[in-house]
Amino acid sequence: MKIIFDEAATTYGGSEHPERPERLLSTVPHLRQVLPQLVWERPVIADDKSLLLAHDEAHLARLRQPIDFDVDTPYYPEIDQHARRAAGGALLAMKSARQAEPAFSLLRPPGHHAKRAQAMGFCYLNSIAIAALNALNDGCERVAIWDFDAHHGNGTEAIVTGNQRILFASIHQYPGYPGTGTHSFGNVLNLPVPPMTDGRVHAAKVKEALDRLVAFRPDLLLVSAGFDAYVNDPITNLRLEAEHFHRFGTWLREIDIPAAAILEGGYSDELPGLIESFIRGWTGD
Repeated sequence: MKIIFDEAATTYGGSEHPERPERLLSTVPHLRQVLPQLVWERPVIADDKSLLLAHDEAHLARLRQPIDFDVDTPYYPEIDQHARRAAGGALLAMKSARQAEPAFSLLRPPGHHAKRAQAMGFCYLNSIAIAALNALNDGCERVAIWDFDAHHGNGTEAIVTGNQRILFASIHQYPGYPGTGTHSFGNVLNLPVPPMTDGRVHAAKVKEALDRLVAFRPDLLLVSAGFDAYVNDPITNLRLEAEHFHRFGTWLREIDIPAAAILEGGYSDELPGLIESFIRGWTGD
């Protein structure tokens, strides 16, 4: 398996924000130690041509303006470059998967709340949507997106709605931020779970979503891998354990579809072990 990482992704932000550099600073050395067989690769910065499939030019320009987007999504110096790097990681993971090598893009910022013309919810560019649309533009007939982050992937939904070559599934806490994702329609499958849902019930919803995506017969499965549904995550109220994320990885290994994952949420200090569990399930280690 390939892990896509660049230390530049740890050079912005501070420990006072949930989406902090420590998420990667703690995870990367942990993975290098416990899974030495992983292959590491750096991404390139995504160019305008790739980004404009999911975002408009005005949004790309707005990312360079030194003004906060909202209380959760501040401006950081060169945040447009950091977001472009995360999008580049998603593109590299997608291309790797299409060449029969599973890949996990371990970068920040996350992306699944970013809309075509709006940054929000810690997200600036929608890396998973960018990867999906570029895959379609490069020969894929159908792409599925499996989003098991604790928060609804509202930005991804907004970007891909109506594109019948994409099937998007989100399993998320509701009520909860951003307050959307209550029903399914068209090419969008939403499976909300109430706060404090039993982990087994929640995991069954995640499996139901994956089964629906597999039935779509995609050429590629992209995963918005958020680990904030973990029982000890500080900003959500769900009850998944490390074993559930291991199971999610096992399900990925068991399906015969090229797959790539990108890091979305996950704000517990135990994030390194959760990602390890997911990767061990995926690789069968």
